[in-house]
Amino acid sequence: MEIQLWREILSPYEQAVDELLIKFNHIIAQYRNQGLYSPIETVTGRVKKISSILDKLQKKKIPMDRIYEEMDDIAGIRVICQFAEDIYKVVEIIRSRSDMRIREEKDYIKNAKASGYQSYHIILDYDVYTIDGLKTIQAEIQIRTLAMNFWATIEHSLQYKYKKNMPEHIRQKLHAAADATVTLDKEMSSVREEIMDAQNSFNIKATIVSEILVNIQNLYQVGNQREVIKIQDEFYKIYQSGDMQLLKTFATQLDIIAEGYKAQSLN
Repeated sequence: MEIQLWREILSPYEQAVDELLIKFNHIIAQYRNQGLYSPIETVTGRVKKISSILDKLQKKKIPMDRIYEEMDDIAGIRVICQFAEDIYKVVEIIRSRSDMRIREEKDYIKNAKASGYQSYHIILDYDVYTIDGLKTIQAEIQIRTLAMNFWATIEHSLQYKYKKNMPEHIRQKLHAAADATVTLDKEMSSVREEIMDAQNSFNIKATIVSEILVNIQNLYQVGNQREVIKIQDEFYKIYQSGDMQLLKTFATQLDIIAEGYKAQSLN
């Protein structure tokens, strides 16, 4: 097949991956901007390489003119969560959206593969608007914890190296590692609330500090330099004290001062 034709085939998949990454990253941002814990830690995406597509076409005996209908993983999104519970929250988020129509779901967490592989797979029908009009393609979303993803990455590398001839002793070690992954996720889930509280506190503090620094920077442009330096020194003292309530109070007072200068400039 000519290179140009492959570009035409893959272009809507590339567009789908770009759009889905933006949408999932916005979900993360919306949670964090509201000072909430995000069930999504990170998200990545890729379009399957031509060599991998050809391998799968040959393995599954899929004719070239059936790529759109029968290949569901050319566009791939990987959503990484901190906890197993978060995975099902992400599934619910996807189910609630009209722009991500679920075609198929496979829960390899409750029903792990024989190899020990765990992940939640969703196949979407996703619309992309191209210069040639509307095109609906399939996209695969894999949702995993950090531990599951680490195991899957190592297992994939070993499968690539050994093809179908992985030595038994390595297979056994992978199984043991998969069991350890399950144990790790369960242990992390047992302290999930404490971890979430700690992370929320950190995110809230980071947001407040960022707003304070923006206000101080703006005051340098319109306010009395000596007064602004005093404000800055006071901020550093409160920040070093680690007192969250004092920091919130200072931020509120600084907002009032900033609004006062803004009103003066308008008059």
